[in-house]
Amino acid sequence: MTASDRTGQADELKSQAAGLSAQNNKKKKKMAKSLNLSPSPSTPTLSLSSSSKYSTLLNTPTTLSFPLSRHHSHSHSLTVRSSSSSATTTATPTSTASSNQFRVDILSESLPYIQKFRGKTVVVKYGGAAMKQPELKASVVSDLVLLSCVGLRPVLVHGGGPEINHWLKLLNIEPLFHEGLRVTDAKTMEIVSMVLVGKVNKDLVSLINKAGATAVGLSGMDGRLLMAKPTHNSAKLGFVGEVARVDPTILQPLVNNGHIPVIASVASDELGQSYNINADTVAGEVAAALGAEKLILLTDVAGILENKDDPGSLVREIDIKGVKKLIEEKKVGGGMIPKVNCCVASLSQGVRTASIIDGRVQHSLLHEIMSEEGIGTMITG
Repeated sequence: MTASDRTGQADELKSQAAGLSAQNNKKKKKMAKSLNLSPSPSTPTLSLSSSSKYSTLLNTPTTLSFPLSRHHSHSHSLTVRSSSSSATTTATPTSTASSNQFRVDILSESLPYIQKFRGKTVVVKYGGAAMKQPELKASVVSDLVLLSCVGLRPVLVHGGGPEINHWLKLLNIEPLFHEGLRVTDAKTMEIVSMVLVGKVNKDLVSLINKAGATAVGLSGMDGRLLMAKPTHNSAKLGFVGEVARVDPTILQPLVNNGHIPVIASVASDELGQSYNINADTVAGEVAAALGAEKLILLTDVAGILENKDDPGSLVREIDIKGVKKLIEEKKVGGGMIPKVNCCVASLSQGVRTASIIDGRVQHSLLHEIMSEEGIGTMITG
């Protein structure tokens, strides 16, 4: 091979190497653009697009510090940009410590409330949006398990209107209502029992057990827990009942042993006829029979409003006399009246406090029990 041939071959190899280098540079630029990687001489920052789920739950800067390469002797910060906010939080060791301290402070501040309610029974009526949205359902379940773990004795009472409507429609039965109450004929009553006792109740029990507690599913018929009677308007409503009496004998050993009773709002009368009973009413009567410290109704509203058209007019705390005055002044009306009456009835039978809270807010149960300000309206006796 001549010298000129060697020179030509060397030039060709240099040209190929230059082409490969250009291709690699293009790939690096493309990757950096897709990751929003903005290198700087000192501290390169990796910015990733993320949903706001965790920032919403934590409400504090989430920090991760790590070397981008094993050969780097210094750390770099990971910046997570929330898709629902224009703000970008850059994590640093200092903010990591602040975030950890924030969590420690929350646990520390909850101690007085854990001491106050430890060993006390809290009856929760579960319904509304909290039953329909998976994230809210998970929130309620985790709150119940946490409360049980720190020594409270939660009891869950549930209805299941949306699920009942769903199955009625699948069977080509049109749901009927009269003055806000479900018209329940014999066929509808059979479906109500199947859905509430056989499906909704067992789904909740399964979720609570999966989360680490021990739940026991019951209906009002089990152990004669509830004895029903027809309403005064039974001619129009059919098998819609009221609570004639409560026998908590079957509940006491469950709550004493740290189990979480889950009660479907279905009961029968002395003759064995089944009735569909309003879950708010059942929760209030069960709370009274157990001598509960607190009754909590999860609803789709913030609580009792001084002005129903002004969400900012939430009444934080009120006594029985005050709430009756609001009803007389027509400031409380519609579907809120039976809920308020349920709370008043339970308070008059010895329950210490009753709260109407917004079940659309995640972890509203913890907020109500483990904080001074609460999250809804608390009615006192």
